[in-house]
Amino acid sequence: MKKTIYFNLKSRLNRRTVLRGAGISMGLPWLSAMQPTFANDKGESKPKRLVTMTLGLGLVADNLFPETGGRDYQATPYLRALQDLRDQLTVVSGTSHPGVKGGHRAEASILTATPMGTAGKAKNSISIDQLLAKHFGDATRFPSLVLSNGGSTSPSYTENGSMIPPESSPSRLFAKLFINDPPQQRKIQAQRVREGRSIMDLVGEDAKSLERQLGAGDRNRLDAYFTSVRQLEKRMELSERWANLPKPVVDAKKPVDVGNPNDLIARQKTMCEVIKLALQTDSTRYISFHIPGGGGVLPIEGVDEGYHSLSHHGQDEDKLSQLAIVEEAFVAQWGQFLRELKETDDSGTSLLDLTTVFLTSNLGNASNHDNRNMPVLLAGGGFRHGQHLAFDRKNNYPLPNLYVSMLQNLGMEIDQFATSTGTMNGLSS
Repeated sequence: MKKTIYFNLKSRLNRRTVLRGAGISMGLPWLSAMQPTFANDKGESKPKRLVTMTLGLGLVADNLFPETGGRDYQATPYLRALQDLRDQLTVVSGTSHPGVKGGHRAEASILTATPMGTAGKAKNSISIDQLLAKHFGDATRFPSLVLSNGGSTSPSYTENGSMIPPESSPSRLFAKLFINDPPQQRKIQAQRVREGRSIMDLVGEDAKSLERQLGAGDRNRLDAYFTSVRQLEKRMELSERWANLPKPVVDAKKPVDVGNPNDLIARQKTMCEVIKLALQTDSTRYISFHIPGGGGVLPIEGVDEGYHSLSHHGQDEDKLSQLAIVEEAFVAQWGQFLRELKETDDSGTSLLDLTTVFLTSNLGNASNHDNRNMPVLLAGGGFRHGQHLAFDRKNNYPLPNLYVSMLQNLGMEIDQFATSTGTMNGLSS
């Protein structure tokens, strides 16, 4: 289905429109003029958002996946805490990323679906959150937020395969989002942006002077370079605008970071509170939040062994019992985040209606480092939920198909992502 956008000059432009010149075609990027604030009088639908929450150590399948598929499934131990949210979420079993192996190393592939190999020598590709940020991120102050419960790794990767380091401090994130720099500092930031843009202008002129000396192939490559320069200049212009605009005011105090690095549930809760504020203020629309597999003992009653050790349980009953307490707490806190997003505005629309919230992991079985049968919970975003999509656990269904469905739902005109074979069967919006 074609989609239309509206400029503030009232001229309608099809999203598939391209600019042609010098032998190449260039699709139009998302521009601030495309935002509803400057759009047609008829108004447009509210923007959609994505929050991914990824677990480094998976979830025990028998405690998560129901025995039967469809809408009449019986809630499992992990799903009992989500019963009031049943109509807002979908459980998906029997899926994985084709070709992705390597156990823990596959953390890099969670949101890219790109096989990294056991030696880690393969080059990664762009993650779904960054693909969205690339096309639509200019509409907000922060194109995306990459967050973590601790550590320095994330499943978010740029187009050239570089990992984006995460922010793990809710207090620093809050300050970044809502605490204004002094006026003088904001002027300095805006000046730096202007200087950067003037440098790009000089580079562009220097490159243009070479055009007459080049053959047809090199001129095409140079035109592609001009395209990237112009896009960077546009991003710089937007950065300057945001540098001059005050940050949104929220009725919330700056959070205090949880001091105990092993208290992963409390850290998850605190970060989710700031994530909600970021969505409410439309500071960003694409957020990834990674919960790595820490080695310490979580301060939860009934748990006296380290989380990582418990995840490698070897079917030991005592370890499985303790692990279930930990993992149930992760899922329950994820559910609480959904409840917070269910609050409606004056129009009766909730953040959950507008936000696709996705929970998964690189590991289907952490004990034997199996990357098949990944845990998948999907909520919100306007999908038709309330079901268990049960695919073949021996011959897994491609999880990238879900990514295509999610990306389309979020406005991307895309038919394939990584090793997808289409959209996900049984999932409709």
